[in-house]
Amino acid sequence: MIQDRFRLDHQVAIVTGAGRGIGAACAIALAEAGADVLLSSRTEAQLNEVAERIEALGRRAVVVPADLSDLQSVAGLADRAQAALGRVDIVVNNVGGSMPRAFMDTSPERLVREFSWNVATAHALTRAAVPHMLANGGGAVVGISSMMGRTSGRGFVAYGTAKAGLSHWTRLAAQDLSPRIRVNAIAVGSIATSALEIVLQDDALRTAMEQGTPLQRIGDPEEIAATVLFLASPAGGYMTGKIVEVDGGIEQPNLDMGLPDL
Repeated sequence: MIQDRFRLDHQVAIVTGAGRGIGAACAIALAEAGADVLLSSRTEAQLNEVAERIEALGRRAVVVPADLSDLQSVAGLADRAQAALGRVDIVVNNVGGSMPRAFMDTSPERLVREFSWNVATAHALTRAAVPHMLANGGGAVVGISSMMGRTSGRGFVAYGTAKAGLSHWTRLAAQDLSPRIRVNAIAVGSIATSALEIVLQDDALRTAMEQGTPLQRIGDPEEIAATVLFLASPAGGYMTGKIVEVDGGIEQPNLDMGLPDL
């Protein structure tokens, strides 16, 4: 049956930024498909809540609170998953993100930090996971990129540049790791997470964002999780090096975040 292609029985996934929002939704979706999951983010209490939901599905969950901006810490998740769960098959690189900031308020140091937070972390974890994946015959890597990596918008010079870097890292890594490890990413649009809290709580900002999106609404984290499941499972087995746009059809953001003119 075609539904069987979405199953992940006997597989192990690592999900970063898994305490809430997109990361939590992805971890639960992978568990619903049969995977055991290592969860990591800063806040242990949030991770424990997600772990309880995974365990209620009959799957194993390992909680690893960590500062994922530390490249050694994020790379160490691969060995932790191998030791605790016996293998590594799937990596979901979900750390990253930034609030809008005016160009002149974006220092070179901030640009470097954004690149490290969004790109170097993905490289560190994936690189550490590759030997474990190869020992099992292969695996799948899914990155959470952004529509800001392919379009333009005021205030996103650091974040958008970093996400563009993650998207192209995905294409390049896919070539290097083929054919046994597939690497894809999702360019997400406006999704109802804590990162959009300032928009969700302001009726005018929310309406403007909805009206600027062809589907006339803000997306749900489970819609990203469903795409992650597709890319991580045999259902997406003939895809690698691709950036899947899950953004409500938006081509150009028109939201004014009140940043000052030069």
